[in-house]
Amino acid sequence: MLLLTSFTPAAFVSRSLTIAAALLLPPAGSALAQPTPTSGATLFRNTRVFDGERMRPAQDVLVANGIIVRLGQSITAPVGAVIVDGTGRTLLPGLIDSHTHSFDDALQQAVIFGVTTHLDMFSDHAFVRARRAEQEAGRATNRADLFSSGTLVTAPRGHGTQFGLIIPTITSADSAQVFVDARIAEGSDWIKIAYDDGRAYGMGMPTVDRATLQAVIAAAKRRNKLAVVHVGDAGSARTAIDAGADGLVHLFTDSSAGAGFAKRVAEQKAFVIPTLVVLKSITGVGGGAPLVDDARLRAYLLPASRSSLAQGFPRRPGAPATSYAVAQSTVRALHAEGVTILAGSDAQNPGTAYGAAMHRELELLVEAGLTPVQALSSATQIPARVFSLADRGRIAPNMRADLLLVTGDPSSDITATRDIVGVWKSGVPIDRASFAQRVVTLSARAPTPAGSLENGLVSTFDAGSLTASLGMWFPSPDNMAGGTSTGRVQVVTGGANASSHALSVTGTITNTVPYAWYGAMWTPGAPPMSPVDLSKFKGLRFNTQGDGQTYRVMVFAQSRGTAPLTRTFVAGTEWRAVELTWADFGIDGRDVTGVVFAGGPQPGVFAFRVDGFALITDASLR
Repeated sequence: MLLLTSFTPAAFVSRSLTIAAALLLPPAGSALAQPTPTSGATLFRNTRVFDGERMRPAQDVLVANGIIVRLGQSITAPVGAVIVDGTGRTLLPGLIDSHTHSFDDALQQAVIFGVTTHLDMFSDHAFVRARRAEQEAGRATNRADLFSSGTLVTAPRGHGTQFGLIIPTITSADSAQVFVDARIAEGSDWIKIAYDDGRAYGMGMPTVDRATLQAVIAAAKRRNKLAVVHVGDAGSARTAIDAGADGLVHLFTDSSAGAGFAKRVAEQKAFVIPTLVVLKSITGVGGGAPLVDDARLRAYLLPASRSSLAQGFPRRPGAPATSYAVAQSTVRALHAEGVTILAGSDAQNPGTAYGAAMHRELELLVEAGLTPVQALSSATQIPARVFSLADRGRIAPNMRADLLLVTGDPSSDITATRDIVGVWKSGVPIDRASFAQRVVTLSARAPTPAGSLENGLVSTFDAGSLTASLGMWFPSPDNMAGGTSTGRVQVVTGGANASSHALSVTGTITNTVPYAWYGAMWTPGAPPMSPVDLSKFKGLRFNTQGDGQTYRVMVFAQSRGTAPLTRTFVAGTEWRAVELTWADFGIDGRDVTGVVFAGGPQPGVFAFRVDGFALITDASLR
């Protein structure tokens, strides 16, 4: 459900804001460093085996050159083979998360928790193309593999465009084939369509009409591509199935889709990725919250992951009631009708975290009526079959050695998947210990208090310089991300309310990188990008004036990693005040690391000013 609400991170931008990212990346030699691949053999001795369809009794599994060679009893170990004791343990295929949005180090995080493949449902196609090239060259043994729909199909100002991001949109059914072909040319492995007007969340946004929905589905099928549909409510789900969708990539929490819905999905031979963990979060309860204190996972959960897992979606004024029971009963009905169900987390949204959330999704699927073995299949061989990934999802000779070894028997207790002994990607063991050390390092960076600010005022710029009563200012360009945007951050004469000076941000945005920017960044902490507890304030306020264009405020919080939380503002020709609360960004302000006022991503010349930048106190909040 990425891009569902206004506070979801604009993760397209996050991978480019390298001032933040560089300060948060782990040191060399950590779990993100590329392991040296080995062609040596590994023998798993006396381990229970879930082969993707059924649980087999204890046996040996031999792996060599990244491939599963043999299963059987008392296999002779090749000379020099690594022996892994599987007594009391279960070997599973690497998990496949069938609904993610993969940015930054998502793939490295995922593999730590045994998720070796991401099926991405909307990402930057350039990011995907680069990762795919590395996969195909055999240089992705330290992270999950990535397959993606690339850019989703949506209407102008529709779902996926609410952050000012420049993505192509579709306006009519007669352009469906051209639009789909363009996505395929970009590298889309399947086509994802947004059919959601936001009503289920108290929002209103355009969506494609039914004729366009049907035309896009037909266009995808003409090119032998799956057509999957994002829906937000029961009515949209019924329409998408009737329009011929191959799959639904969410269910819904608003109301029942009716007694005949499950049968209709079965007749259509469509599959469903319920994303129960995020649907629970939509009801206001952090879907992944139980994982935060699970001793089997705790050492591997980054601070941002712990925070995200515990978060529910904030409720918008006027939003209709939601019920997780609706989603759960719908899964039960679909399962009873024999509908193909796939496990997907919709990470990185509130209530989720890359990799970890899949273990909660499996538990929720079992609670919704699947057996543990069926839930395990929904995360291994079933998505591999549905998405035509013939080399993975099963433990059998000649299959990829993407493997997860856990203590216990997840066919009797599905939560045993959390008790991870080790993960192997193409036969190469994942360095989980280094990742755990990264968690320790980042967890030690506790937010510092903000101290005393008179009326919350940070900068008036009236001294004629870039000074702040808390923290510091500096330029934020896109050049370290490969961009060529240029600009200038300076203090100029003439400010709001007849003040003497203001902050001026001017420049030219180029289209060298898809989500280019140039701006001014304020960081409240010392050193820069260290977290500061600003929760005693309600948010931020500032005055702005400019050339009439739309610009962005991007807030960083430690608990949300390197992904900026984005809102827009218009810098009109006359000075005006803007107020944004922390809730607008989906945070509580307790660990803010930076705020950026930025031009872009639209290319061209830009100019705006900021004055009277302050943190909102109870007295100042209107």
